[in-house]
This record gives sequence, structure tokens and C-alpha cells, in this order.
Amino acid sequence: MRRRSTRAPLAAALACALLLAPTMAAAETAAAAPASPLLELAPGVHLLRGAFVPGSQPDGNSVVLRGPAGLAVIDTGRHPAHTRRLIEHAAAAGQPIVAMINTHWHLDHVGGNVLLRREAPAAKVYASGAIRGALAEGGFLTGYRGQLEAMIADPKRSEAEKAPLRAELALLAAAPALGPDVVVAASGPLTLAGRTLDVHLERAATQGDLWLLDRESGVLVAGDLVTLPAPFFDTACPARWRQSLERIAAAEWRTLVPGHGPPMSRATFARWSQAFDELLACATSDEPAAVCVEGWIRGAADLIDPAHGGLVRGMGEYYVTSHLRSAQKTAQLCGGE
Repeated sequence: MRRRSTRAPLAAALACALLLAPTMAAAETAAAAPASPLLELAPGVHLLRGAFVPGSQPDGNSVVLRGPAGLAVIDTGRHPAHTRRLIEHAAAAGQPIVAMINTHWHLDHVGGNVLLRREAPAAKVYASGAIRGALAEGGFLTGYRGQLEAMIADPKRSEAEKAPLRAELALLAAAPALGPDVVVAASGPLTLAGRTLDVHLERAATQGDLWLLDRESGVLVAGDLVTLPAPFFDTACPARWRQSLERIAAAEWRTLVPGHGPPMSRATFARWSQAFDELLACATSDEPAAVCVEGWIRGAADLIDPAHGGLVRGMGEYYVTSHLRSAQKTAQLCGGE
């Protein structure tokens, strides 16, 4: 695989947690940072923040709900270290994991399904059926498998550099364990572990996104419909995404858990959402892509880790030019509109 700018694959690595840039050092890609302890958001609701380390594949955020019948896990991460923290939490709570639900099919949100299925074989996995398309011929994950195989075959890569690539292939080889036992095909109430959630099915950041509202606690889990340090557009339809955010804004909740990043209040989400709108509007103008990205950074300034500023600029310019301003990409991802 010929060397090229790291911008596009790095953006995809963050957005879908899928690609590794060809020029990343082995020390950076060998492992993700250790997962942080679980944070109590409300009685019976705990958050495990996903690690986000530039140069390493991230884990998405995971939420654990305690119900009368046990524990339900929303998104399971990617790396075993992250998923084992969920298992340890269940052991400390003295309750079994009886259900899992995935907000969408990106590997940093479903990869832990494999380990959790082994540790909790009676637990059912709930998700949209969109992962089937991603794994089908011509689908996103099928293309990713080919890219991984090409990178592993590159004789210029050391075995240390190839180790995380092989781990990604192993996840894809376990594809049946990544998908749902129960397909969520429509919005409506769903009872997991004896706890009833309002589940909303969207087609926005992917072809099948779920966001979930636990009315008992006022916690809303948004998946990658809300992400930091930037919105990730690799598999997204921007127009539908905007509509999904409007429905989230209209719901009654107190705390929002994004797919990546810290929990948000309603005021914080409003700032994020306004910055999102301004980014989309700028992308339809004649302004240079860099100007649009600087607008995003200003609008979400207090939400973005300063250490990620350079990364956000690279990602953002790639997304504006290759996705938001691409009629072909828009038609592909928003087909049917």
C-alpha cells in the first residue's frame, strides 16, 4: 500500500474507529490507554468513558444500567481492557449482565460483544440490523477488511505495527458475535434487565443508529449522534443527522452521554449542536475548508481537549472536502432522500 497523507485514514480511525494511518508508529498503535473507572451518573446508571488516544484506536463510551433483573450494557467498547472493566463492574455489583444494546455498528461500540457473549452467554444483544449492510459485499467493513489485509502484507511494516491490525481482523472474523440477537426495527419502548427505555431508531451517523432515553434517571445515550472532539461523517448522512439532533433536543432529559467525550448538560449539548449547524452551513459556502473547521473549533471551544486541536483540524478539513462537499458521497450515504 503506497504511503499517502495520514489525514483521510486518521479521520476514519476516529470517526468509525476503523482505519490506522500508514505512518503511525508501532508504539502509538500497540494498545489503547487503560480505561477509566466507572462514573455514577444517577442511581443505577454508570458510565465507562472510552479511551481516546491519538495514534491508537479508541473505545466508545459504555453505559451500564441496573434493573430488577440484572445489568444492561449500552455499547461494549472495542479493546478487551475496556470490556473487562464492564465485567468487573458487574462482579462488584453482584449482578449478572443480562442484556446488551449497541447504538450503532462501529467497531468501537460493538467489538466488546465478542468477550461479553463469552462471559455472559445468556445475555441477548439488541441493535439495528445495519451491521449486515456494513459486512456485505461492497459494505464499509468489507472494504476495511481488505485495507487491513493490504497493510498487514506490507513488508515495510514491523510485526509490532501489524499486531493491532491483526486484532482488528480478528474482530471482523468474529462478525456473527458482533451483530444483534434481536433486531430493533422501529422506535418504541424496550425493556432491558427489567428497566424500560425509550429507544429511537434513526438513519443518520450510520444506516441504523439508536439513541436511548432512560426516563427514570433522565439520562440519554446518544451514541455517535453526538461526539467529541468533532462529528464523524464517514458513514453519515448530514441532513438526516441534523433532524435526529432536533428530536434529541425535543426529548425530556437531564444528562446526555455522547458516543465519545464527557457527559453533557442541555446547555452543553445546545452549544455542540449550534456548532454542528454552523459547520454544515459553512460547508455549503465558498469558504475554505480550514475556515469552516476553525468555526467548529470556536463554537465548541470549551468542549474540545486542547491536545486534540491539530487532530480536529486534519479531520475537519478532510470531512468538509471529501464528504460534506461531495455530491457523490452525499448521494451514496443519503440515498432515498
